[in-house]
Amino acid sequence: MNFKVTLTYLSGLFLASMLLISCSDDSTTGTDIPEEPDAENTIVVSDNITEDTVWEDGNIYILGGRISVEAGATLEIEPGVIIKGEAGTGSNATALLVARDATILADGSPTQPIIFTSVADEITPEDVDAGNFGSPNLDPDINGLWGGVIVLGNAPISASNEGTDITEIQIEGIPSSDPSGLYGGNDASDSSGSISYISIRHGGANIGEGNEINGLTLGGVGTGTSISNIEIVANQDDGVEFFGGTVNVSNVLVWNSGDDSIDSDQAWAGTLNNAVIVSPAGSAFELDGPEGNYTSTGHTIQDVTIYMQGNGSELMIDVDANTDVNMSNLFFFGLGTNEGAAAHVISSDYVDYAANTNGYSITNIEAVIPDGLSVEDYFTGGLDAEVTVVGDVANATVGADVSVFGFTWANLSGALSDIGL
Repeated sequence: MNFKVTLTYLSGLFLASMLLISCSDDSTTGTDIPEEPDAENTIVVSDNITEDTVWEDGNIYILGGRISVEAGATLEIEPGVIIKGEAGTGSNATALLVARDATILADGSPTQPIIFTSVADEITPEDVDAGNFGSPNLDPDINGLWGGVIVLGNAPISASNEGTDITEIQIEGIPSSDPSGLYGGNDASDSSGSISYISIRHGGANIGEGNEINGLTLGGVGTGTSISNIEIVANQDDGVEFFGGTVNVSNVLVWNSGDDSIDSDQAWAGTLNNAVIVSPAGSAFELDGPEGNYTSTGHTIQDVTIYMQGNGSELMIDVDANTDVNMSNLFFFGLGTNEGAAAHVISSDYVDYAANTNGYSITNIEAVIPDGLSVEDYFTGGLDAEVTVVGDVANATVGADVSVFGFTWANLSGALSDIGL
């Protein structure tokens, strides 16, 4: 759905911002004007973080722009904290950026997740304390209201500039004038801290022609960083995107992504283990390989459940000619039934598997195939041999352990149970 929202968010002490979203059905969902924030527990952050800082439970922190945790500083975010980004596009898009050699300690809990959302969202710390993790006024398909979360590190990347290999580069979405946007290096074990039990919502603000911020961007992040139990809801661009690095990530749920749910680039050499993808508008996976001469051991994606909601208009697995991924234990359901369905599951580059010098594989797939269609209608290039047809979700023996996602808005709203998970 599209919505038309004219929203004025005022605080007598802090800010005034207006949000306009297009609407075709005059729906009033999500159009309520939020109450003024409580001055006692609402803190506007307008300066970069240059020294060790703690964001405390019970507070709402409003990002007044692109806020960087600069090198040498640590930002600790306590469980239950709510971070809201102001509206803004282009160079004014709001985001939380953790620079190289900075540290983020954002460890929520199953009962008190850390929530990143928009100032248009009326969710309060009291809601979180009561176990009400969903937005009280925004639907879970409204996107582009602010930026997202960006973590950058010193781990290796494969990139080039006009044919010359480079070991560091500016992350997409951050102007070249901002030195905090550089990522990449030679420290595979680099640590940017830890992130767990967080939910990132309604992000992906446009920063240029066809260029939006991802829900969670990981650029050159090393194995010393711990990332698990992540929910991305309604991001206008990708859910999670990896730009090189070596970080391992587990327990990820991406719901209503506006583009790809999981995107990998620049010879990421980590593992994504246990993930659920629900209703992506773009591809479930866009998996690219090295962009320079440096090649890694490749990355692994395993134990993933993917619901396409009859999408059928985009690729479910989009690979390129030098993709370096190994995928296994994938369960697909909700497949589209439109004519030409075979083009919508795996990109034609898969048929170049034998010519791929980086080496990759996609194995052990189960799928619910719509009546009247066959495995070959969806899985091409020989991939059909890896597919076992099952009757429904209950019969699947591969895919994600969905029980770990109890803390998510997707679970608490019933969106997972509605599709049989």
